[in-house]
Amino acid sequence: MPAGTVPFVNAALQEKYSRQMLFAGIGPAGQQRLLASRAAVVGCGAIGAAAANLLVRAGLGYLRIIDRDFVEPSNLQRQTLFDEGDARNVLPKAVAAERKLRSINSSVAVEGIVADLSPRNVEALLGEVDVLLDGTDNFETRFLINDVAVKSGRPWIYAAGVASYGLTMTIRPGATPCLACLLESGTAAQGLEETCDTMGVLGPIVNLIASLEVAEALKLLSGHPEALHGRLLSCDVWTGRMQSLGAARNPECRACARRDFTYLQGEAQPRITMCGRDSVQIHERARALDLGVLGVRLRPLVDDLRQNDFLLRFRVAPYEMTVFADGRAILKGTQDPAVARSLYARYIGA
Repeated sequence: MPAGTVPFVNAALQEKYSRQMLFAGIGPAGQQRLLASRAAVVGCGAIGAAAANLLVRAGLGYLRIIDRDFVEPSNLQRQTLFDEGDARNVLPKAVAAERKLRSINSSVAVEGIVADLSPRNVEALLGEVDVLLDGTDNFETRFLINDVAVKSGRPWIYAAGVASYGLTMTIRPGATPCLACLLESGTAAQGLEETCDTMGVLGPIVNLIASLEVAEALKLLSGHPEALHGRLLSCDVWTGRMQSLGAARNPECRACARRDFTYLQGEAQPRITMCGRDSVQIHERARALDLGVLGVRLRPLVDDLRQNDFLLRFRVAPYEMTVFADGRAILKGTQDPAVARSLYARYIGA
């Protein structure tokens, strides 16, 4: 056996990952590192679903998926882990993703968590993993991830896409600029002020960005940080324009220089309008709801009430409300928080 080779204890796993191990950048030793690694994907929309799929097929040891949303028919055009049955059953994305990924690779421990990442739960939900991957749809949540990553000294991989354009960068606290550094210079936010609700989104760009993101994760998890490119990559699949930009750390950066973790401390409130829908999310994380009891109470009062073990959904024309067991709710049909609050108080309780 050549020096430095790590023997596999499981012949079936060796066969499963044989083609990946033939790649010199991974090899048997790198695959063993992957099998012992742990990662978290925050957000299981288009980029997050594609990234989770690639990670599980690559054979990491454990993957945690955190998402607050549920599957809808409009997701299926680009969110590759879900199908029409998931949309009909209004499954939370984290639950549907966990089920699909376990069927793809049963040797990977996959944990789907239905939750909204917040300053109160972020350190617990992102703890005990080696790398964090971005599958979110807003910069406020990314700033929160960035605060946790910088504070704990763990790498995370920023990724975003809208229309036909996307970008990604690996952030290594202490070695590269962090997200706050990039945004202060305006580099990363450029071109992504719009959302998929206003500009649409193509499936190819989210899959491309997810592939670039996971390639960086594999370098980290297999023990090859020297292979990281250390640059901000941007791509447009419609025009064919590709860019690779160098970026420098900001010596006055709030997060990585001054260690002022504004988002982690809860001083910055995230937006509640959700990407891809005319919707408002209501944050009521301090309360727990009995969805069975709530469903019985609401059935005579609302239209088209449907529920499962994870959520309850009903219509009050022209709005649609989805309520989760942790007290959160998503009101579709408005961007006005006051309207959302009023309907929540009326049907769920103040």
